[in-house]
Amino acid sequence: MEQPGKVYLIPTVLSPDALHTIPSYITAAVQKISVFFVENERTARRYLKALDRSINIDNLQILLMQGANGIQLSDTEQAKKFLLEGKDIGIMSEAGCPAIADPGHRIVLAAHSVDAPVIPMVGPNSMLMALIASGMNGQNFQFVGYLPVKPGERVKAIKELEVESTRKHQTQMFIETPYRNNHLLRDILATCKDTTLVCVAADITGPEEFIKTKTVKEWKQQLPELHKRPAIFLLLAQ
Repeated sequence: MEQPGKVYLIPTVLSPDALHTIPSYITAAVQKISVFFVENERTARRYLKALDRSINIDNLQILLMQGANGIQLSDTEQAKKFLLEGKDIGIMSEAGCPAIADPGHRIVLAAHSVDAPVIPMVGPNSMLMALIASGMNGQNFQFVGYLPVKPGERVKAIKELEVESTRKHQTQMFIETPYRNNHLLRDILATCKDTTLVCVAADITGPEEFIKTKTVKEWKQQLPELHKRPAIFLLLAQ
């Protein structure tokens, strides 16, 4: 029986100006792969060309991680088919490391189901970079993804995270759609205790990188402008 192909988890840049954060062995890996599962086809094409201008994009199969479409195989079934044929595949997120806050984990799980080797590759991860730069507890932390969109439910979620942070001395990490960042920060400051620490990490690895940790009381004195800036929020109750 033919050995299954390998799955390469390929990190991408967090900022268009941060190609220097990608190790050279990533380029060597993508040069050998002809099948990619991606979150955004246009971004993936641009990134592959930035890594190596000699790559012939038209010779690649670039497939969206979106599940079944019409009579086509679902993305997970397609991935298993390629792997069982012995083909290596690459998985790429829109930014940062695949399978974190994106659908890549489904392809990875499908790979495990057919005993295909999974190879995570080193690259920028906004959650971990924000955490280590925050000064908050890195021994016990939780990433909860997006908070609820509705204001009442969002405020309730923030309260619950603060309570959990107090109980476990646990850093809480979450994200928001960039155009709602300012609303989220205002809700955090209106909901949490004055002594609670809040870190805002925006545009990580970019030229406008902004990472600050302050108490709620200190943040209330001067709010940063976060509209449409990719950001991570961290909270640690004291």
